[in-house]
Amino acid sequence: MNTSEYIANYLRETEEIARTLPKDEIEKAVEILCKVKSEQGRLFILGVGGSAANASHAVNDFRKIGGIETYAPTDNVSELTARTNDEGWDTTFTEWLKISHINNKDVVMVLSVGGGNDHASPNIVAALKLAKECGASVISIVSRDGGYSKQVSDACVLIPVVDESRITPHAEGYQGIVWHLLVNAL
Repeated sequence: MNTSEYIANYLRETEEIARTLPKDEIEKAVEILCKVKSEQGRLFILGVGGSAANASHAVNDFRKIGGIETYAPTDNVSELTARTNDEGWDTTFTEWLKISHINNKDVVMVLSVGGGNDHASPNIVAALKLAKECGASVISIVSRDGGYSKQVSDACVLIPVVDESRITPHAEGYQGIVWHLLVNAL
């Protein structure tokens, strides 16, 4: 495939995803975020890899534009790496959330390509279990089959898979589109 064909395919896939996003789940997410804002709860955004970078950007937008107290545990690299070294990767997010006193007024938002399972992102899975135990709401923006995030989310925006070889770029690109939509809908 030449460059011109690749570009045309990628943009066609991008259009297809936009047409097929689950609008009902996006609407649920807006309702949850409006509630957390009105009740002065907090938003905790979890992501790993490229999704961690997206989480950092989303924190800025939800705080500055959306007016919601928002945090991402990956923004504090010193704490993240100390917890990973001392306690293990699986508990990095749960221990951070415990120190933050996560409660039923809060929301955990997951940005993830696969949503977490037994083999990938075990720290996200553990954090979601804790969030549900504490009565926090869960919003996820994920792809593939949604993983554990989809199973426990109060609103799950599942980014459709249109080409197996480009799941990650489409999933991480659409995380940005969806969170910008959510922030500006508040």
